[in-house]
Amino acid sequence: MRRVSLGGQGLVSTSLGLGCTALTGAYGPADPDEAMRVVLRALDGGVSLIDLIDADGEAERLVGKAVAHRRDEALIAAGPGSVRWAGAARWEGRDCASRPEDLGRACDASLARLGVERIDLFVVDPGATGAPIEETMGVAGRLQDAGKIAHIGVRGLDGHRLRRAHAARPVAAVAVEYSLWQRRAERELLPLARELGMGVVAGRPLGRGFLTGRITSPVQLGPGDVRRLDPRFSPESLEAELLRLRDAQRVAADMDVGMGRLAIAWLLGRGGDIVPVPSTRDLVHLEMNLTATGILLPEPIKARLARAFPLKED
Repeated sequence: MRRVSLGGQGLVSTSLGLGCTALTGAYGPADPDEAMRVVLRALDGGVSLIDLIDADGEAERLVGKAVAHRRDEALIAAGPGSVRWAGAARWEGRDCASRPEDLGRACDASLARLGVERIDLFVVDPGATGAPIEETMGVAGRLQDAGKIAHIGVRGLDGHRLRRAHAARPVAAVAVEYSLWQRRAERELLPLARELGMGVVAGRPLGRGFLTGRITSPVQLGPGDVRRLDPRFSPESLEAELLRLRDAQRVAADMDVGMGRLAIAWLLGRGGDIVPVPSTRDLVHLEMNLTATGILLPEPIKARLARAFPLKED
């Protein structure tokens, strides 16, 4: 798999990563044995970036076991304290763990669960608790100086606050939702990240499964599925968005590829500084994601997809 520079601070990743949100049960029950096979197969397939930013402690332990004898193959990204899935009612833990005074303990806890000496990319959310951005970045910088983390990433910031964070301590990468379905990052964050020499970890590149075409109704989502809280998966929204998806599906049919693979290929074509991290708990879906790295989209195809899912006004 092609290797890319994720920003300008020496952080090197494969062009495609593996998200671990699905391994937490956020999108339905996840079998631990199958989850282990998914992580190991991703490594076998050449994937280096393992994205644990939205994962829980159990996913960290699982990944730690998977990379125990393959540490040099894995680029581990984790968030402060990760999060704990508590059913469709709420996510718990991030705001508390993101407080500057708690970042050190959160980092140590992740290191212990992973069984590693250093987290390759530690992604903090400086705006989560209302604390000064500079204070959060200062604590992250001290963790970096201590050798507990190699690079600092951020999430949850607009352009102005991203500049402040980077001025306080160099940011290697921005973690943001970015897909054919959700292109808001193109408006401000992506140009600014490139200006400042940051890479982009593109989360939810398949739109939480919407871009695969397999979700056509909210009734397909189980009672503990986090997507039940996402207004984009309401009956009214899905009905409208599926009209757009059908246009994109016609493009996929013309190219004789699956819609999910097409969506990942589109994102891979947006620039070598963007690493999509599709999340899956299924080996078959993982294999389909891996093959997307070999798809090159002609400009007319990109134009058709852009018309199907145009960049929306805020």
